[in-house]
Amino acid sequence: MQRTVILASTSRYRRELLARLHLAFDVQAPDVDETPMAGEAPRALAERLALEKAMSVARQFPEAVVIGSDQVADLAGEPLGKPGDHARARAQLRRMRGRTLIFQTAVAVVCQATSFVQRDLAPVRVVFRELSDAAIDTYLRAEQPYDCAGSAKSEGLGIALLEAIDSDDPTALVGLPLIRTANMLRAAGVDLL
Repeated sequence: MQRTVILASTSRYRRELLARLHLAFDVQAPDVDETPMAGEAPRALAERLALEKAMSVARQFPEAVVIGSDQVADLAGEPLGKPGDHARARAQLRRMRGRTLIFQTAVAVVCQATSFVQRDLAPVRVVFRELSDAAIDTYLRAEQPYDCAGSAKSEGLGIALLEAIDSDDPTALVGLPLIRTANMLRAAGVDLL
């Protein structure tokens, strides 16, 4: 029996990525407070939120295999979230120009009925180019990446902001590390092939 797979996310980026696996899945919004805890490192925040998202939905659908994911941009130990608007995105990109960030992308897979719980982290090292204020504003007007951690979409024009990307899971920067996700789904009993 193939269990129902649920993506515990409202992110269209994660939904599009998971669809690449040609897997039937549902989407449910998790009920999770994403506020960082005092002193919580970006890596720990991403891991905690990925698991909390999966667990939140798994409580409602205990027979399903639930995927939770979260991404936090890590600027020298400081978490950078989704900017939400142009002014905050501009401020983020100004701080990031010429610097290296780690995008901490965590994924968790949970099935309450079988007591299956796995989580993993796919850190992505990203080097930003030195960017003029004009280049930052041109980019932001073109893509409006206000719902993206770190204010850039590497799968679009945002790639022009970067000097280098280093990762062992190429979709992690977009928001869902599919290599790790596929491995966890197989371990949870979901046959992908």
